[in-house]
Amino acid sequence: MPASDLFVQLQNVDFSMRLLFYPLIVLFALLPICVAEDVVVLDAPQTGTDGLNPQSAKLTLTGDTLVVETEADGRWPGFNMGTRNWNLAHCNSLLIEVTNMDDQPMQLYCRLDSPNFDFQTMQGTYTQSFEVKPGKAESHKIVLPLAVPQPLREQFFAMRGTPGGGTVETSRQALQFHRDAVIGLTLFLNNPGRETKWSVSKIVALSDPKTQQPHWLQMPPEQFFPMIDSFGQFKHENWQGKVASEEELQKNIALEALDLAKHPGPEGCNQYGGCTQARADTIGNSENHFQVRKIDGKWWLVDPEGCLFWSHGVDCVNDDNGTTPITDRKFYFSDLPARDDSQFRGCYGQGNWAPHNYYEGKGMYQTFNFTRSNLIRKYGKDWFNIFSDLTHKRLRSWGMNTIANWSDARIYGQYRTPYTATLHGGGRQIEGSSGYWGKFPDPFSKEFADSLTKNAETIALRTADDPFCIGYFVDNEISWGEERSLAIGAAMSPPDQPAKTALLEMLKEKYSEVGKLNEVWGTQFAEWNDFLSSKDKPNEDRAKTDLDVFHRLVCERYFEVVHGVLKKAAPKKLYLGCRFAWTNETAIRASEKYCDVISFNIYGRTLADFKLPSGMDKPVIIGEFHFGALDRGMFHTGLVPTASQEERAQAYERYVRSGLEHPLIVGTHWFQYGDQATTGRGDGENYQIGLVNIVDTPYVETIEAVRRVGYQLYDIRRNAKIEK
Repeated sequence: MPASDLFVQLQNVDFSMRLLFYPLIVLFALLPICVAEDVVVLDAPQTGTDGLNPQSAKLTLTGDTLVVETEADGRWPGFNMGTRNWNLAHCNSLLIEVTNMDDQPMQLYCRLDSPNFDFQTMQGTYTQSFEVKPGKAESHKIVLPLAVPQPLREQFFAMRGTPGGGTVETSRQALQFHRDAVIGLTLFLNNPGRETKWSVSKIVALSDPKTQQPHWLQMPPEQFFPMIDSFGQFKHENWQGKVASEEELQKNIALEALDLAKHPGPEGCNQYGGCTQARADTIGNSENHFQVRKIDGKWWLVDPEGCLFWSHGVDCVNDDNGTTPITDRKFYFSDLPARDDSQFRGCYGQGNWAPHNYYEGKGMYQTFNFTRSNLIRKYGKDWFNIFSDLTHKRLRSWGMNTIANWSDARIYGQYRTPYTATLHGGGRQIEGSSGYWGKFPDPFSKEFADSLTKNAETIALRTADDPFCIGYFVDNEISWGEERSLAIGAAMSPPDQPAKTALLEMLKEKYSEVGKLNEVWGTQFAEWNDFLSSKDKPNEDRAKTDLDVFHRLVCERYFEVVHGVLKKAAPKKLYLGCRFAWTNETAIRASEKYCDVISFNIYGRTLADFKLPSGMDKPVIIGEFHFGALDRGMFHTGLVPTASQEERAQAYERYVRSGLEHPLIVGTHWFQYGDQATTGRGDGENYQIGLVNIVDTPYVETIEAVRRVGYQLYDIRRNAKIEK
């Protein structure tokens, strides 16, 4: 019975008796606070292996630890604890005691699920990762999101992260993670590509009654909203670097000018940022374009002057990172300028890109660009030219030498800093395919080559002869899927799908008669047109050989077409690949013949264990990586979380150093230049991943780390030992 009900019942009791009961009732009311205890989620000796579900793994109880041995080909190897019922509302972190029994670093992920968990959309869940050093027994603490009261929580939508570090997706009826109702825990690795061995002794949800809860948790919605100030910052908290006035923006200009003067950039570098003390003499400067060479066992880029070059860069160098949808969410924002305000008119816009989240399928939505509005406030009428000039100075001062993907051509096209350009194909997609960002482009369609040619010719007009242009990325994180995925997707597509027609021709050539195909595939097609009309998924076991062959043909066709188009439009520029994220070995091998450099977007802690498929030897560039924390007013850490800005800086330095020490890797590009909007972009991403924040102030801790590695770039690379 609640304490309030007991008070009511006591009104019928004699007054003298009430005096005896009141202290007990007060104690009863406070009891949940006084006795809030840690929650033991897993205690290996007590839990054992009963009720645990291995995922591509073998579980063994050895002494007081649970030993996990995972398979090499598991996508998410580890284990989950089945359906449980934990109330962690009074707990603020999760302590995991784990031992890495291998000789390589290990990235472990911990996922907690609420009752509304949806595996397809990954909603109603909370996931964090941490790295365990080889041969070490370590304790790792995962901070849990705040338990935000429902009246506030139900107003958070169209953002990946919410105030307090929670997560939300799709809509007002989003499947959010609630720490007061946790039904499952999964501990796993993400596509390790090798066998692993590790152990867990204990997982405990920690209660800390001394932790001060933010005051805004108690605010009613009418007081909490609007929650974003005129600079695009969270109103209800303060942190280092938060701006309270336009006068502070002006002070920041002067402070940064002193910092840039103190750090003019690394010595021993030419205009491109190449190492003047290390030249590739066989090239010289005759080509006047970037090249790739393998020297003394290490791959390098070589700049137009013939100096060795390693690409230390950053994506999204533009004034657009802080754009956020405001449709249906105007109550989030205070003091937005009037739409007809001549100073800020260009900060309003509209968009329809929303492959996920609340705005998906809703057509056009209105936006406001806080990055641009703050640059206008900070630099005045000539804000873009000042910002553009400052950006080049910043990168040189920070020890960076590349303006990378999705950057503004008005900035990178100034013959001051090397850059990469990007373009995309178009035309039909393989209807039967699927993927996070959409279906796979159909490389057999004429529209694919035609659209790519048009885009390449357009971008080549301003970049093909520019010596500062390193080369081109084409597409980004496209949906290669698992082995055979693209062949299966083609088979499940409509009759007029060009890829399906190509598959049919391959099968006709091999089997000549449809009956022979039926014998192998276990199908019952009366004629070849029946195959063409069918959208059924093939029996993968029976059709495996043919699907493998065609999957390889799709992969090779894609790279062949792109390579041909690029080399015709800009024959002396490097083809930097497609920025693999989700991929398979067949696709990677197909890229080897056609790409000058193979690109991967790798969100992890280190590149030390990166490998290409056996027998491949090709230069590799990292198109994206980042780290973030929640101690500077943002709601989401990004894909690789850290506990603080100090830890974020350490993670940056370690990651880039691991790339410099890797013989295949010729560059790393941080994603991205500026923080995303506090309230998210079109797909909801609102990550603390900038080198500068929403008010154009550099993150001091991270920039110090960028400089530490950037000023030693070539010493680290040249002195790195190659493992035999």
